[in-house]
Amino acid sequence: MADALTSGTEYAKPWPALWALCVGFFMILVDSTIVSVATPAMMNGLHADINAVVWVTSAYLLAYAVPLLITGRLGDRFGPKNVYLVGLTIFTLASFWCGFTNSVGALVVARVVQGLGASLLAPQTMSVITRIFPAERRGQAMGFWGAVAGVATLVGPILGGFLVDRWGWEWIFYINVPVGVIGFVLAWILVPKLPVHSHQFDGLGVLLSAIGMFLLVFGIQEGQSYKWGQISGLVSVPLLIAVGVVVLGLFVIWQRKNRREPLVPLILFKDRNFSLANVSITTVGFAITAMAFPLMLYAQAVRGMSPLHAAMLLIPMAVLSGVLAPGVGRLVDRMHPAFLSGIGLLSFAVSMVWLGLVLRPGTAVWQLELPIVLLGVANAFMWSPLSVAATRTLPPQNAGAGAGVYNTTRQVGAVLGSAAIAALMESRLTAHLGAAGAGMSGGVGGRLPAPVRDGFARAMGESLYLPAAVIFLGFIAALFFTNPHVKARLAKHSASTHSGKDQPRHLVSD
Repeated sequence: MADALTSGTEYAKPWPALWALCVGFFMILVDSTIVSVATPAMMNGLHADINAVVWVTSAYLLAYAVPLLITGRLGDRFGPKNVYLVGLTIFTLASFWCGFTNSVGALVVARVVQGLGASLLAPQTMSVITRIFPAERRGQAMGFWGAVAGVATLVGPILGGFLVDRWGWEWIFYINVPVGVIGFVLAWILVPKLPVHSHQFDGLGVLLSAIGMFLLVFGIQEGQSYKWGQISGLVSVPLLIAVGVVVLGLFVIWQRKNRREPLVPLILFKDRNFSLANVSITTVGFAITAMAFPLMLYAQAVRGMSPLHAAMLLIPMAVLSGVLAPGVGRLVDRMHPAFLSGIGLLSFAVSMVWLGLVLRPGTAVWQLELPIVLLGVANAFMWSPLSVAATRTLPPQNAGAGAGVYNTTRQVGAVLGSAAIAALMESRLTAHLGAAGAGMSGGVGGRLPAPVRDGFARAMGESLYLPAAVIFLGFIAALFFTNPHVKARLAKHSASTHSGKDQPRHLVSD
């Protein structure tokens, strides 16, 4: 029934709508990677230390991750197109504000606003795909969506390096303004206004989810900065995380007891594929975030590459991902998602172990590129099958809530990956370089002296085993996906049989 309601027949041209939405989606993904390249330039231009500039990224991630459960639901209530346009407007205006600031404090505030805009925008892309594409063509749409994500991982660092070298760090934000304007016009014209569903506002659910997510994400994200100890007075990082978990537990209890309309319908998790896809996408968010830090630090500190040249190591990954993802999307409409996503998740784990083994000072570039090529295969086979597995059977009135949960788990995975890899890199550096290695994970300036390069490279390589292990758990979860195509055919057969129950048996078609 859900697929009948969202069959896409009344939206004769869903592809132009998807292209328009992906302009904004592409922009926020690029923005999540573009800032790291500009960190040294920001420190010089704003006369700030590394801890202050790290908050430029931390503030954005917090503002992006915390409201996702709420913003996904807003799309159901006020229409995904309307919420998308509001989010894109906020993001674009905040981008101009970011470039115009002249102090790190003002930049952090602007980045909070930018993150809120991204939080409003991101869940609506998945929600619209779920509602305007028929189930049997949704894999192709998710394949394109996945290709956009893969290419964005390349464009961010390379574009950032080019803009910073040519015009200064401000332009990594200014570049969003014309792109945002174009994206707004395209979405206004091409994205259909979808029916809204009358939802009651779960005020207590909003409050509990916001507080719980903030405490959990802040504690995890900033734990390394405080050495996982005291923040001030009686407040400690473990206490913040523990309270966040307790508050989120209360949130789940309230969602179960709320007989009117909960913020997150727990019935979503009765769908086996939705639950398993959320487990897998959490490990994907973790692994993608975690793997970038050791690889980029190795390229710059051990091999002496510039940020731009280091980012160019990922060109084979992004190109192959962009080429393969649409084809994988077509396969998703016909093949078992466990098989396709399993290829991607297992390829990612193998590529991380492979990279970890070859990360040495004298390794030839072509030896690095082989596992990076496999990483491109992994990206192509992960995004679309997991997204389709999560959303294929969602009813239309819960599309926004489902997209919000899915994006939230991915973002929480990214935060966990960022915190965990920082701690592991420091631990491995200490193991290989002793006290001299402590703190090196926070950043290095230029190429390291020859005597420490081998220890540094080994530490970075061993750190890559963590994302390999975590994403392997996602692979295990994906093995238990059921085949949604069988379910869809059974539902179609049942509906056909029901509609023809009073007809002669030989006239009833299956």
